[in-house]
Amino acid sequence: MSLSEKFLWGGSLSAAQCEGAWDEDGKSPVQVDFGDPGSTEDRRYIHYLNKEGSRGKMRQFDHLPEGAQYHLFDDIRYTNHVGIDFYHRYKEDIALLAEMGFTTFNTTVSWARIFPKGVEGGVNQAGVEFYRNVFKECRKYGMDPVITLYKYDEPTYLEETYKDWTNREMINQFVEFARVCFTEYKGLVNKWLTFNEINILLHFDVKEGKQVAYTELHNQMVASARATIVAHEIDLNIKVGCMVAGYCSYPYTCDPEDVIENYKIFQNLFGYCADTMVRGYYPSYAARIWKDNGVSLVISEQDKKDLAEGRSDFLAYSYYMSNVFTTHQDEGEALGGAGVQHSIVNPYLKASDWGWQIDSTGYEYFLHFIYDRYQIPLFDVENGLGAHDTIDADGLIHDTYRIDYHRSHIKSLMKARAEGVDIFGYTSWAPIDLVSFTTGQMDKRYGFIYVDMNDNGEGDLHRVKKDSFYWYKKCIESDGKDLD
Repeated sequence: MSLSEKFLWGGSLSAAQCEGAWDEDGKSPVQVDFGDPGSTEDRRYIHYLNKEGSRGKMRQFDHLPEGAQYHLFDDIRYTNHVGIDFYHRYKEDIALLAEMGFTTFNTTVSWARIFPKGVEGGVNQAGVEFYRNVFKECRKYGMDPVITLYKYDEPTYLEETYKDWTNREMINQFVEFARVCFTEYKGLVNKWLTFNEINILLHFDVKEGKQVAYTELHNQMVASARATIVAHEIDLNIKVGCMVAGYCSYPYTCDPEDVIENYKIFQNLFGYCADTMVRGYYPSYAARIWKDNGVSLVISEQDKKDLAEGRSDFLAYSYYMSNVFTTHQDEGEALGGAGVQHSIVNPYLKASDWGWQIDSTGYEYFLHFIYDRYQIPLFDVENGLGAHDTIDADGLIHDTYRIDYHRSHIKSLMKARAEGVDIFGYTSWAPIDLVSFTTGQMDKRYGFIYVDMNDNGEGDLHRVKKDSFYWYKKCIESDGKDLD
């Protein structure tokens, strides 16, 4: 049974990428508060001081070296500190979303606003009230929000105290954070996501190695399951979903080795998490993955019980692009770009400014594939195009390329839906320009609404409706039928 009588149309934001106010009203820092703007060609770095006082930098999801401390340097602009100032402008922004006709809205609750110093430091009531006001504002306009608990923004206090997700104490910390949210926002939010793109650790090479990555991931999936159990105890009407970074790829040749390898990559990068969280137990091929990566997990009987009882009510996902793989070392051109993982160029597709291969037909295939596999309602949390936008002489942004991207993907979604795929909502990433997750840039723009701010900190943050704003408004009014 679908989770909504009416299809939900909207957009997704992330607290760390849009709110700004990084140290206001009791909020503590998160890892990206120490991150630079990367570039079109490369991901961002996180900066720190080593134990002996020298400068150091690392990628997101890596851990601080022993004795190191996060540090702010005068020669770096920290784009997340201001974001798009959603913290102070949320009423203005939600009104703009309502003008487009949004019936849902997805954002994250910043863990660092609710428990800045962990459970032991107590609840920050100012943070609780901020999100209550955001959700009330959504309800005022008839939006049924779908809210995410975690998008890589635990307070750095928890990393410093517990060494982050390798420590099982993080499970308890997260569950208490979730409990506060489910309790405080009961009646305002009835659909929750636990971890955004929980499989993201599998898409990047974590500096500490695979044992650490899979240990962290196991603890996160157990935390997600326990939080889901708690949600159902608090309110039987609450629906809780997992959210997995969508993964669609093709074998480069019809060599059976390419076909097998391509399916293994799907298992490795998507199925491993989605199978576990939807079915309630690790899939059979997990043993192969652990062996291939030299991983040994400690999985208690209580963990197994929690995973089984805390199965997801629906499966949420992101979808941006498709990839191509081959076992042939001398075939195919490597695909370059920030955020692109180990793919080769698909000669039948165009790519974005950041090298992401645009594939709306692949989206249709992906929807059928995952719905046939899991047979639970689906929810599109992220789909969008990052691009360089230009303000024309008339002061407007004529982003036909963004309209073309969304039109083709929504056509695929509507076609799959008509053919029996139970999908209850679509939230674009992102309806308003914000700080890019992978690169930390403002200049990588996704929104239907332009925000006057660039990577150098130039701009006054005023909002401008792009051509795509009016196109998406028409799309929503017609329930996805008028896409011209």
